[in-house]
Amino acid sequence: MRYLASLLVLALGFGLASRLARGDERWVLGPFVKESGANPILGPAAEGVFDCPIRRAPVRFEELAIYNPAAVVRDGQVFLLYRAQDKDGTSRLGLALSRDGVRFARQPRPVLYPDEDARKADEWPGGCEDPRVVEDAHGYVLTYTAYDGKKARLAVATSRDLAHWTKHGLAFGEEYRDLWSKSGSIVCRWRGARCVAERVGGRYWMLWGDTSIFAATSVDLLAWKPVLGADGKPAPVLAPRPGRFDSELVEPGPPAFLTGAGIVLLYNARNAAGDAGDRRLPEGAYAAGQVLLDAKDPRRVLARTDQGFLQPDLGHEKQGQVANVVFVEGLVPFKGRWLLYFGAADSRLAVAAAPKR
Repeated sequence: MRYLASLLVLALGFGLASRLARGDERWVLGPFVKESGANPILGPAAEGVFDCPIRRAPVRFEELAIYNPAAVVRDGQVFLLYRAQDKDGTSRLGLALSRDGVRFARQPRPVLYPDEDARKADEWPGGCEDPRVVEDAHGYVLTYTAYDGKKARLAVATSRDLAHWTKHGLAFGEEYRDLWSKSGSIVCRWRGARCVAERVGGRYWMLWGDTSIFAATSVDLLAWKPVLGADGKPAPVLAPRPGRFDSELVEPGPPAFLTGAGIVLLYNARNAAGDAGDRRLPEGAYAAGQVLLDAKDPRRVLARTDQGFLQPDLGHEKQGQVANVVFVEGLVPFKGRWLLYFGAADSRLAVAAAPKR
């Protein structure tokens, strides 16, 4: 009964979102149904032991929590890059593989982590958080949050095989070192199962931020410039809306992608307290929405769903490090379906699926 109730809530929620979206709702991805029989697909574990080069001691790198995954299809498998935390709260990026998109085998050690390198000051002791991955002609481009324990800064790394990464430093360079920045969703185009970075107007675009959603541009996917407003500050593309599921903050989810209708971005949102928020959701709850941006100008919003299409309603989403959280971050087309990977209560990994049409 609980499973059927969950499906009904999701279906009704998605239907309302589609009806209330401005314009032609056919751009909306879904409906997504949580794989309740398998979720959570991965949780904290004490088996993974890693020799930390900074602590100079072995640590159980995913003992506290694993969540907020990026997803890639490669060689007929789904690869998940996920945020793993040790008991002290330091984050590293782990890697897991699956042939069916649901049952995953973890790799024994993290693939990106704070080290005795040029990025240590940005990444220690907080760590490397919240990955998002796209492809280009040379391999994979990863945006992640470098967290020194006080300030979050968006950073970039590249790889040819998803297991060995080269760090390229802060996405916005030293000029914006004092800017709190995270959650980089690079605009791409789906080429089969590959999410390939795509230029818009001769430049690459990225949606980023965790209060409002802002924009940035690049010529090489490594060095980025925030798009500024008349006040000289990053100009919001998408802002919170009073009284709705996204009333307190909005934050990008998986890489945004070009379609015939425009650029589709799945995003995360937090609900404000009291009358400022949506009373149908708990205060502080995270749900996911969708927005359609102009394919020629990613700063221009064409349509936006009025209800969250994915909300916390199961035990592992309601209870954890942060209660009442679903946080979408990885999306892939795989075996005829869209698979959407999300963090649950900042503690575990879960997946929802939708028909690919």
